[in-house]
Amino acid sequence: METFTRWVARKPWIVVGGWLALLIVGIILSNALLSDALITDDRVRNNPESEQASSLIKARLGESDGSPTMSEMVIVRSKTLTVDDPAFQSFIDELFVDLVALGEDVVSGGMHYYLTDDASLVSSDRHTTLIFLFMPPDALEKVDQIHEIVDSAGDLGSFEIFVAGTPTITEELFEVAERDLRTGETIGISVAMVTLVLVFGAVTAALIPIILAVIAIGVAIGATAIAGQFMELSFFVTNMITMMGLAVGIDYSLFIVARFREERTNGLEKVDAIAKAGTTAGRAVMFSGMIVVLALSGLLMFPLSTFQAMGVGAILVVITAVLASQTLLPAVMSLMGDKINAIRIPFFQYNKKSSEDSGFWVRTSKTVMRRPVVSLVVAASIILAVGIPFFDLNKGFSGMGLSELPDGLRSKEGFMVLQEEFGFIFDSPVTVAIDGKTDSESLQAAIKRLESSIASDPFFMAADLQTHQDADLSVLYTKLTSDPLSKDATDAIRRLRTDYIPLAFDGESVRVLVGGETATMVDFDETTNEYTPIVFTFVLGLSFILLTIAFRSIVVPIMSIIMNLLSVGAAYGLLVLVFQKGVGAELLGFQRTEEIITWLPLFLFAILFGLSMDYHVFLLSRIRESFKKTGNNPEAVSWGIRSTGRLITGAALIMVAVFGGFALGDMVIMQQMGFGLAVAVFMDATIIRMALVPAVMRLLGTRNWYLPKWLHWIPKVGIGE
Repeated sequence: METFTRWVARKPWIVVGGWLALLIVGIILSNALLSDALITDDRVRNNPESEQASSLIKARLGESDGSPTMSEMVIVRSKTLTVDDPAFQSFIDELFVDLVALGEDVVSGGMHYYLTDDASLVSSDRHTTLIFLFMPPDALEKVDQIHEIVDSAGDLGSFEIFVAGTPTITEELFEVAERDLRTGETIGISVAMVTLVLVFGAVTAALIPIILAVIAIGVAIGATAIAGQFMELSFFVTNMITMMGLAVGIDYSLFIVARFREERTNGLEKVDAIAKAGTTAGRAVMFSGMIVVLALSGLLMFPLSTFQAMGVGAILVVITAVLASQTLLPAVMSLMGDKINAIRIPFFQYNKKSSEDSGFWVRTSKTVMRRPVVSLVVAASIILAVGIPFFDLNKGFSGMGLSELPDGLRSKEGFMVLQEEFGFIFDSPVTVAIDGKTDSESLQAAIKRLESSIASDPFFMAADLQTHQDADLSVLYTKLTSDPLSKDATDAIRRLRTDYIPLAFDGESVRVLVGGETATMVDFDETTNEYTPIVFTFVLGLSFILLTIAFRSIVVPIMSIIMNLLSVGAAYGLLVLVFQKGVGAELLGFQRTEEIITWLPLFLFAILFGLSMDYHVFLLSRIRESFKKTGNNPEAVSWGIRSTGRLITGAALIMVAVFGGFALGDMVIMQQMGFGLAVAVFMDATIIRMALVPAVMRLLGTRNWYLPKWLHWIPKVGIGE
């Protein structure tokens, strides 16, 4: 590794030119390919019941769900007129003509009350009616043309017009995601710049980690755009790449630049200082990145589109950030040399001697080393207390529902009117596919029993039965009266599957499958629960192996895993406390929800387990380095705290700012994700890394580095050597 780093330092322009070329290609690819690869829905890919229902109907009837897809809904309401007034009909007719006139590439067809006499298209007070518009799949981006017609329609003093449907909500979700992305970037980069200036005491040194992080993000998004040609990607993937790229990209560069400046202060020549930084901090960064990628790879094991997409994006940006820290950063340091300290900030100059002999972290290390038992008890008590609310965790999809969309969105207003006037919030049918002889009297009686059970449940609307005798298939259609992603809706689907269907079809030799959007979400939740222990075992097991190799100890990996699980548990507890119980939610500007998004705990585990290793590996590498020189465990631990305290605190503050910036967005999913990551990183870098870990290592003494003789064959990789 030293040889490679020296080569990079001597050929900097070649490396810099290569990275600039990659950045340009990444920008071109992302602009050309990425948008077409993004989707807004979650898909379960292990053939769950909902998918089986859809496949059965499609195979037998040649339809995806057995009923037409209502792409877009225009809701027209009048406070003074009813649908029976000629003026109301005239307005609807004119509006419908204008909408259809957009052409078949935008509106392929549609229907309204005056064409069909369908009473379900009119509210109970007859002051509101619906226009259903059919749109081809490739016309989603043209929904703005419908909005223009609606916004300019007729006498708006007499009529209120709302729009709701998949195209509108898709467009607005992209807009909100982009707005949240800009918010996160602005806050994260701003705080990162200030923090880096304070840590380095120089503007130039502070700019380098940010520039490298931005380059890594650009290249990673380009690579993700290529991946999107072979797999569907969640529209959150760009948010994920940016959030992770800023966090790890800045951190990795921070550690290496700091070590380079330290070695220059020690008197090493420029190339020697770069080589030393590469073989110490650089090697620690490489192993830390490997563990982050390992943890994130657990997301790829899930047959869930969102997990896989975010996993791919996060893995690509981490790999890119690691490669940039090992190549581009040494090249930049070689070109700049001591100019990296240009534009110095008074009172915040780096002073090696003062950093080692005085200051907050010196006092902290002395306190922890002098009273390790007290430090252990106090730190553990705080972490455990914070994590207690975790036991009240409720998982679900209420945080992703339509009611949790930001206020002021066209789609949310439309959905709320639908619920108010028609008793449902979204045209998302529940399909019950009944595979059996349609002419069987006993089967018909069973279907009647099921219809009766559905009718008695207030969360279902009246069921509509369609019988296809030639296909030996009956399909029962109903709708949910609540938000399809709410707890009430998912509970209703579970009742349908576990109570109503078994009771109705008891003794019948038929296959009954429940499909629809809400059923898919229920399958999503069950799949998450099924795969959680698998992913936990995978990540923890391989992390143990990597850490054992890195530090040639079995005690350090065990301690690391326990500490990481404590920080993850604390994050879970605070999530429940703030979002589920509402403590401080209003003060922080967060939206309270009934549940934590079902996949978020597992997602946070994968992210946090990897990220927390950044600080852990960096701290342990300095402790190991000192222990190898002195053989004095207490002094080595103390030295580790003193030498890394400022950097780890600065790095943690940057991560907290990045994640916190995304938490300040409008979407609940980003609020929960950003907050969970921010508080976990904060507690991990402070209470755990600077108090709990040192206290445990002080008490364990030389046993920290215990490696059984039968494992001495493990190769030495140089971490802390």
